[in-house]
Amino acid sequence: MRPISSELSTRCPPTCANWHDVSALYLLEPAAPDAAWAPFAGAVPLSELRAGMWRLRERWARALNARATGIVAPHVTGHYQLHGPPLIDADHIVGPAWIADATFAPKLPMRAIGGAKRLLHAGRAVAWRLDAGQRWEGTFEQGDGLVVDGRALAGTYDLITALEQLLFGDTLESLSETTSAIPDGTIVLGNPAAIALHGAEVEPGVVLDARKGAIILERGVQVRSGSRLEGPFWAGEGTWILGGQLRHVSAGPRCRLHGEISTSVFGGYSNKSHDGFVGHSVIGEWVNLGAGTITSNLKNTYGPIRLDVAGARLETGRTNLGALIGDHAKTAIGTLLPTGAVVGAGANLFAATRAQKYTAPFAWGGDTAERLAVDEFIATAKRILPRRDVAVDADMEASLRAMHRRMTGA
Repeated sequence: MRPISSELSTRCPPTCANWHDVSALYLLEPAAPDAAWAPFAGAVPLSELRAGMWRLRERWARALNARATGIVAPHVTGHYQLHGPPLIDADHIVGPAWIADATFAPKLPMRAIGGAKRLLHAGRAVAWRLDAGQRWEGTFEQGDGLVVDGRALAGTYDLITALEQLLFGDTLESLSETTSAIPDGTIVLGNPAAIALHGAEVEPGVVLDARKGAIILERGVQVRSGSRLEGPFWAGEGTWILGGQLRHVSAGPRCRLHGEISTSVFGGYSNKSHDGFVGHSVIGEWVNLGAGTITSNLKNTYGPIRLDVAGARLETGRTNLGALIGDHAKTAIGTLLPTGAVVGAGANLFAATRAQKYTAPFAWGGDTAERLAVDEFIATAKRILPRRDVAVDADMEASLRAMHRRMTGA
């Protein structure tokens, strides 16, 4: 799942050096997210998904100068191990606190809030403030409202729209922080001041193109010779970029990336270490894309892309959309993913070169009803997670088993 990490994306903004001096923040998720949130609905809290450079809970924490205290996510029943705030019941929330809609990505920085009781976007409330001692009894329409900017998310595919709209500003906001000197031998296109290296290692011959946006490389990032990075671009702590052309990407921590990647979000600990194009895609955590895995992100007709999720057809309104891949999913070498492919959490694709539009969670092979058994899933996780220095202890194993149970009913 999402283990405890020293991920730098959790850095506090300069105005919140002392978390104890600011309000508590609770993230409110849909009780039963619809099919548009596949492949993450029921598998992981939506608050942990990345919109631009930040997870949704991190965006809200920075926007409100608040401490993320708990997540209300009834769809993630049973045990779940988080490196962020715990899962809680809504009836435990008492002010002073903010309650924020986890399916809204606020634009940063947020305007001054003053005494507003509600934050509004496009005619609806996206956050509510409780006074001291006030108990949360559900959303309310009373009190002063303040209109804020951001992106309302209709489903997982909207994380690509959020990336397009928010990553530029997110990376610019991070340029004020201390940065290392750009190494000799680096080819810089655009303004060098739009590049921030927070302890990253960049080999000679790397091209950093900041003409369209800033480039942020966090501590422990390694960029090998033969890589070309085009901003806006963010690589989280410990990510390795092993060659190829990468543009408009948000990835990390501890990913392994190679080849051609465009306008995509990679969750932590995921691998795309070989050639193959990935475009306009959302890749979960602990995903492994086999060599030559390729996504299609544009229909031959250049028409709008629809999703097929377990028989439900969904309009995305997007012309460019690649694959939506859940946590712990894996593809075999040479896998071809059609436009708007949805791959469920824990699925293993190896039975056919061309994948189906929809692959169920924990599918074994990808084109049959067979499912990966929980014990085999745990055994695989015990081999994989320690490769990134994450132990599958009793707590982690319970979390993985609970996810398998939620997604398969077994």
